Amino acid sequence: MTSNPLQVLLIGGTGTISASCARSAVARGMEVTVFNRARSGLRPLPPEVAQLTGDIKDPPSLEAAIDGRDFDVVVNFLCYSADDARSALGTFRGRTGHYLHISTAMLYQKPPRGMPYRESTERRNPFSEYARDKIAAEDVLTEAYASESFPVTIVRPSHTYDEVQPPVPGDWTVIDRLARGDEVVVPGDGTSLWTLTHALDFAQGLLGLFANSAAVGEAFHITSDDVYTWDEIYELLASALGVEARLVHVPSEFFPLAAPDWNWTGGVLGDLRYSVLLDNSKIRRYVPNFVPAVAFRDAVSEFVHWRQGHPVETAPDPTAEGIIDRLVTGYHLAASAFASLGPAHSTSA
Repeated sequence: MTSNPLQVLLIGGTGTISASCARSAVARGMEVTVFNRARSGLRPLPPEVAQLTGDIKDPPSLEAAIDGRDFDVVVNFLCYSADDARSALGTFRGRTGHYLHISTAMLYQKPPRGMPYRESTERRNPFSEYARDKIAAEDVLTEAYASESFPVTIVRPSHTYDEVQPPVPGDWTVIDRLARGDEVVVPGDGTSLWTLTHALDFAQGLLGLFANSAAVGEAFHITSDDVYTWDEIYELLASALGVEARLVHVPSEFFPLAAPDWNWTGGVLGDLRYSVLLDNSKIRRYVPNFVPAVAFRDAVSEFVHWRQGHPVETAPDPTAEGIIDRLVTGYHLAASAFASLGPAHSTSA
């Protein structure tokens, strides 16, 4: 006797983690539906995935798309604020057995008071508006669980990547600079420790929560234990390209001076300048078969192959190029200024 396959709705489905989750869910025999704007993406989904079209920012379009259907599992990858969370509650209250909210590990306390981060670590990141908005969304959903037993689980990915999304600030522009031998910027001194997680490994942990009723009301971060210094990350990418990395170490505080509106600036100040190590014992207790298998040092070749096949999509971005040039130039000007001061001298009376 076989059980009916899980009916899964993914709000999103074309992003770094959502596409891997869709493919993994299909491979496990789940019936997967995605809701998004149906724009052509870089991550094709299996033909078994059903497409619902609309805009999550337009709740009536979501209501019309799902047309009264219920789902065993709903995973919302596109909830970024308290208002988004309240809208999701209005749509899915009473219509799903398990609602998984994709939050972020960026919300853990910065500066950190200790490592590794655990799910019980204080949520406080004064440097990142994105993190503060995610905290507010979590609060709306956890209050709904407490007051009305809304079946929510909070999931916090950290820095997750796939072959389409290299895990460095500046994305493909940085890869292009490495390939042509130009200098690239490393936030800080390059020695802080950073955890990287392949999207397929994240999907493995997430899918293990779908039919797990014990996970309702809980929060989990899902990451690998694959840890590198930032210098190592850039050097591994350069090695895969067959070049030597030319690294320029720039204090994190210089990023908002050179690029106050760059989308990576908040991430540098609120995340990348600190070491990030995470304790994954909780997800392993709830999903005993969660065993991350993809190491970044083995995955770097994926970026090279994908870049070779997608020259348009991986072309350098002029805005990012200009910002990196500005940071590199500022570094060298500062270094020259310090050098011109000469050695320090002191006299005694």
